[in-house]
Amino acid sequence: MNKIRWRYPLGVGLVVGLSVAGYLTQDKWLPMLDHRQAVVDKDVSSESAESATPNETILLTDQAIDNLGLTAKRTLPDTYWRTIQIPGTVVDRPGRSDLGVVSPVSGVVTQVNCFPGNIVRVGDVLFSIRLLSESLHATQSDLFKATQDIKIAQAQRKRLSASTGAIAEARIIEAENQITRLEIAVRAYRQELLTRGLSRMQIDEVAEGNFVRDITVVVPDRPVTDPPVAMLVSESSADTQSLAYEVQELDVELGQQVNAGQTLCMLANHRTLDIEGRAFPDETPLLERTVREGWPVDVDFGQDEREGWPPLDQTYRIRHLANTIDPTNRTFAFRIPLENQSKVVEANGQRQMLWRCRPGQKLRILVRVQKLDDVFVLPADAVTRDGAEAFVFTQNVNTFERKPVRILFQNRRDVVLANDGSLVPGMFVVQNAAAQLNRMTKSQSGDDLPEGYHIHADGSLHKNEDEGK
Repeated sequence: MNKIRWRYPLGVGLVVGLSVAGYLTQDKWLPMLDHRQAVVDKDVSSESAESATPNETILLTDQAIDNLGLTAKRTLPDTYWRTIQIPGTVVDRPGRSDLGVVSPVSGVVTQVNCFPGNIVRVGDVLFSIRLLSESLHATQSDLFKATQDIKIAQAQRKRLSASTGAIAEARIIEAENQITRLEIAVRAYRQELLTRGLSRMQIDEVAEGNFVRDITVVVPDRPVTDPPVAMLVSESSADTQSLAYEVQELDVELGQQVNAGQTLCMLANHRTLDIEGRAFPDETPLLERTVREGWPVDVDFGQDEREGWPPLDQTYRIRHLANTIDPTNRTFAFRIPLENQSKVVEANGQRQMLWRCRPGQKLRILVRVQKLDDVFVLPADAVTRDGAEAFVFTQNVNTFERKPVRILFQNRRDVVLANDGSLVPGMFVVQNAAAQLNRMTKSQSGDDLPEGYHIHADGSLHKNEDEGK
């Protein structure tokens, strides 16, 4: 009983003593517990970060590659010109693109054979005009009369030639002078009628007494300085050469009275056009250097290569820099020649000429600024960004590896990468869908394989032979 009495106070005292000792020495043992907890937390966070880090290599089946439309090309160092963009517009070239057809005489339109959109050839009849000009009718009458007078004078000279004597000789000379005067008048009348639009055949008929009451207006021949007509898709070369103009505007109606020199219609041949750029004054040194060095410029038409059109294989050079500035927008113009392409479409028996580039079309002119040597040039879709990092993907059969790269320059079409060792020349780099591939690297771990597949040492993916057995 006595032992129990003294054991209980002893145990209580021991517990109290240990508690007091622990409290007094907490500065020594408490940091040790905090350190062990920190080590455990660090290990847990490291495992979590490691599991969250995306794998740099992904595997795709052949079907997945086809679904994404992936294409890869061997990448080699190249030279690239850094450029600035200047807005431009496709415009008609004065004296080459449009041709106005005017009425050669005053009269009434009795027939209209052309309508906007029609294709017309050189020599095709556009209009018929009933003559109202009194002077033209008078000229025809004078031509017929002078022609008949020549015949009378020639017959008289023939009779006088059979006579002899001084009087006969004088009258013969007078008859010859009369014939000479009439022949000069006939040439003048013929030239006037030719200028009014009558053909030589019609003028010959007028001289015989068949007066012209209606005149036809035809498509004029192309000037010698014009370029040949564009090659048309799905058209024979002979037919292509005969196609000259498209009726762009019709300015008269049937039964309308017109005056000499009045415009009847506008014909267009957009084979030869200009690109007009509008630059600010501070861009003048760049354009002057481009002209001085003979550098070409690039033109971005803002459209993909259209099906059925051949490539626009031509070199664009600045032909003219304006010396005046528009006071409204403070820009000056410069012009670049453009050789256009055309084709003919046929529907319901009607043929229409379509041009690849059309006046009023907006585009971008890329003027050279800086030359970048020994760089990799890729399409814009071949590079993806993730924060401050930029990546491309290399392909080895079915294996795609993400590579960090450094971007030197980027525009809407191209990305220029530094040749700093991130990419080895000759690597096959994926040209598109880099953003989709980058998302896939974040969503799978390093050991992910498509179910039922295995990978070979060359990076190719193969289906298990015993799959499904």
